[in-house]
Amino acid sequence: MGSGIAGLRAALEVARVGKGKLRLAVVSKVQVMRSHSVAAEGGSAAVLYPEKGDSFDLHAYDTVKGGDFLGDQDAVEMFVRLAPYEIMMLERWGLPWNRLEDGRVAQRPFGGHSYPRATFARDRTGFYEMQTLYDNLLRYENVDLFEEHFMTKILIDDGTFRGFYVLDMKTQDHKLFRGKAGIVATGGVGRLYGFSTYSLTVTGDGIAAAYMAGLPIKDLEFIQFHPTGLVPTGILVTEGVRGEGGVLRNRLGERFMERYAPKFKDLASRDVVSRAIIREIMEGRGFKGPNGLDYVLLDFSPIGRERITERLPMMIELGKEFAGIDPRDEPLPVRPAAHYTHGGIHVDKYGRVPGVKGLWAAGEAACVSIHGANRLGANATMECAVYGMLTGAQAAEYAMSVDDPPGVPQAVLEEEATRISRLGEGTESPYQIRQDLWKIMDAYVYVFRDEQGLSTAVKQIKELKERARKIRVTDRAKYYNEDLFRALETVNMVTLAEIVATGALARKESRGGHYRTDYPKRDDVNWMKHTLAYYTPDGPMLTYIPVTVTRWQPEERKY
Repeated sequence: MGSGIAGLRAALEVARVGKGKLRLAVVSKVQVMRSHSVAAEGGSAAVLYPEKGDSFDLHAYDTVKGGDFLGDQDAVEMFVRLAPYEIMMLERWGLPWNRLEDGRVAQRPFGGHSYPRATFARDRTGFYEMQTLYDNLLRYENVDLFEEHFMTKILIDDGTFRGFYVLDMKTQDHKLFRGKAGIVATGGVGRLYGFSTYSLTVTGDGIAAAYMAGLPIKDLEFIQFHPTGLVPTGILVTEGVRGEGGVLRNRLGERFMERYAPKFKDLASRDVVSRAIIREIMEGRGFKGPNGLDYVLLDFSPIGRERITERLPMMIELGKEFAGIDPRDEPLPVRPAAHYTHGGIHVDKYGRVPGVKGLWAAGEAACVSIHGANRLGANATMECAVYGMLTGAQAAEYAMSVDDPPGVPQAVLEEEATRISRLGEGTESPYQIRQDLWKIMDAYVYVFRDEQGLSTAVKQIKELKERARKIRVTDRAKYYNEDLFRALETVNMVTLAEIVATGALARKESRGGHYRTDYPKRDDVNWMKHTLAYYTPDGPMLTYIPVTVTRWQPEERKY
């Protein structure tokens, strides 16, 4: 399920390992090249040049430190060792990485990394990775692609995966995808927020389906806010701008990150930079923006006009199209925007869903946890590639080792069909519920959080849940009924928002992307642990499990 980088990489590995012995379905609610992975801009992190001083240990340490010591270190160490392999495989399959003058693959600095290790293809890395994976997947005849199909339920029976329940978005036909093995790679929850770098389709459908199937959702309170969302749209301005030398400036023209992170400055970890921007705005050193979207400026001029044109062509296009500004001539207005879901479906370090045979999750839909409380830039697309490969290989080997699954009980299918058919008979607009949810999340579950705001958010989200039970679908068309699928997404969004806000309210500390003004310190004694949220009719039930520490004990983060 899913056709972003994680989904396509998993599918490609299933096809390679299966060697024609398996039939594979790739199911996506959008056309493949409209998956949100195409919007990834900056790069994929890997250690390619240890002779220059970089190492697996340094990449792992940077990742653990960046995640404020919430990441599971055994998974991190495995991840960094597999990353270079994926860079080489993508190159072999045809990805046009940027090059140094001597012909070797180029790498640029990225926030929180102690060495330049972001491998990139101009400022369109995600697009090129997607195109490369898609082109290679199409070479395999045993792969069936189902675009514009919406997964509503994960079918699990007696601790074993049985399949997925799916709606054809073109015809509204109900379909059962029965299989020996399944991989959920449906992306994160970023559209719970109004000001967001995500496309409107990123509504956490796979995570919601896992939650409703009784699977635990891990660490969903940790949302990353990218420092440079373009005002007023929220579209991502890549960290590659700062990696190439761009700097943030306040209303006074000051390069203010020198005060907050004297060593790393504008390339400190994203949570540090986002908090600095909001603090500058709160203290009156920002610019007044539309609809309360006050901002600071991202100054491209230190990069140089020629290098901007060569390395950041997409930023020129975005600036002109969405802000009316050529960044070669003027700075761009930016502020933190919801950008990444650190939490997701609870999996082990191999991407397996514990307690369910035949089910894996990968990419932003999963929580391994590599990124802990704050992801470093360029680690996400790399995680998608690494865990797509890992889960695809395991799923293929498992599927070739087991018998065909038994049929899914008819009662289960009828129950899901009835749930969907009853959706839309109420009076509440899914679009208005979304707008109201965005206001709540942007106001109370943003960069700075506190008890009062989070309590308000939980209360108001519960009210939205009740309204979502009475959701209205006005369009009764049989084909391409957008209202129906927006309603399904809205129910998922409200369900997941309750997990985010409840987990944030319960976690009485500040760590990474979760910053509580009433608990401004990290609390390793009481809160160095992962949150697991389980579904109950009254709301999420929270339990906790320890963080895996192999080498690096928690310490104060300094940038």
